[in-house]
Amino acid sequence: MTRPTGFPRADAENDFLRARRRQVLSRLSTWLRREPDDVNIMLPFHEVVQALGYVSETRIGTRVITLDSIVGTVDRSRDFDRRFRPTSARVRQRWERLALAARRGEAIPPIEVYRIGELHFIIDGHHRVSVALAQGLSTIEASVTVVRTKLNPSGIRYRGDLIVKDYRRLFLERVPLSGHARASVLVPDPWNYAQLGEHVEAWGFRLMQDEGQFIDRATVAQRWFDEEFTPVVAMLRQADLIGDRTEAEAYLWVACERYRLIRTHRWDEEIIERLRSQQ
Repeated sequence: MTRPTGFPRADAENDFLRARRRQVLSRLSTWLRREPDDVNIMLPFHEVVQALGYVSETRIGTRVITLDSIVGTVDRSRDFDRRFRPTSARVRQRWERLALAARRGEAIPPIEVYRIGELHFIIDGHHRVSVALAQGLSTIEASVTVVRTKLNPSGIRYRGDLIVKDYRRLFLERVPLSGHARASVLVPDPWNYAQLGEHVEAWGFRLMQDEGQFIDRATVAQRWFDEEFTPVVAMLRQADLIGDRTEAEAYLWVACERYRLIRTHRWDEEIIERLRSQQ
């Protein structure tokens, strides 16, 4: 909070003008750096839940949360940017009324949020968060409802990150890996999850043909990881074919190249050498 002048109403007005100025400068900086349009947009709660897969929710009551953990909103508000700075003068009257109350030390009711992992999404209280941040606070009281999802929200920064999470969720529904296997199979390009899902399903179909019996998805996923993915990744690492890729990315690349070049599903040293020569 800046040094008060002794006139709370004037200080509240200055708080708003300063927040608006910072928002305009931030938007200009984003444009000059040619950053994606979504870097200053709050994450939409419902899109996040859809990408991660809803499981359940539990209301846990009032908690003190950090302001920098609030990254999104339920109502897709356009009145504030990602850092809750006002995007126009439309909210000024209400904003300054709250800022004045805060500077006078009046009680401010808790905001209401959803919690996913360590992230918070505002249900009610955008103006209160904006004022708190403008006045230099780091925490705020909130009534919290915890939402559990199929995927962990770690790695989500911008709206564009939801695409990868959504494709990963669909991949894990097709290939229900668990534990270490689940954590090990990661690709940066969302489309690679679709390709990898097709590849594992084809591998599982060949496995069922070889064994002459139906095998459920969870068993196919685990056997693919143990009998195909893990030994192939070990060979690729030994042959120095992984490079800067993730293990799953390297596996998918060589699996596709192997079949395109050699028309086989087998793995041996000859295959690895042929693939190395194609780099």
